Amino acid sequence: MCTNFTPTKRSQWVRDKLGVDLPSDCPDETFPGYAAPLVVKSHQSGRVACGLAQFGLIPAWAKDRKISRHTYNARSETVAEKPSFRTAWRQRQWGLVLVDDFYEPSYESGKAVRWKIQLASGDPLAIACLWDRWKDPQTGEVRVSFSMLTVNADEHPVMRQFHKPGDEKRTPVVIAPHLHDHWLSANTEQAHALMAWTHMPELIAVSAPSTVATRHRMA
Repeated sequence: MCTNFTPTKRSQWVRDKLGVDLPSDCPDETFPGYAAPLVVKSHQSGRVACGLAQFGLIPAWAKDRKISRHTYNARSETVAEKPSFRTAWRQRQWGLVLVDDFYEPSYESGKAVRWKIQLASGDPLAIACLWDRWKDPQTGEVRVSFSMLTVNADEHPVMRQFHKPGDEKRTPVVIAPHLHDHWLSANTEQAHALMAWTHMPELIAVSAPSTVATRHRMA
């Protein structure tokens, strides 16, 4: 599961790769309930847009925002059936959250130590998301929120080292740059096919907050 990441502020990369402008008020780090830059595409007009959205999906039917504490990650294997996600899935509400890195705990030392996951290329990562729009029944405020999509990573050469011993290993789905538009435009069958770590670009893991970086590369 991914609970913490660094939203990218590399506006030129975002403009070059996705043709959109980053919001100017991205936080330095994002946790569930915080905002992050999300890229979406209209299936009617084809327009691509980027704006801030809350990390932790709030389905349209929710009575309040509390559910978002449990919906910041969505398992690709069950996302089409889960009540919190299935409507957004059927409506193909795909998104890309743009980050410089995300964090996972390693237990090699016997206790949780935070590691930072990045692209080996040094570029930002675009992580596959599902988003929804929710209207607060008390205030009328409309809020856009999202959940990162995850897949099994038991055999991933980098991501298999994280989380507690005995726990299933998971990774957010990182969409390679040449597949950005394919993901945003996908039908449900195509989206399922893209949710596999074999499509992901090369990752590295850097120990943090250690001052000496230890790197683990994909073969």
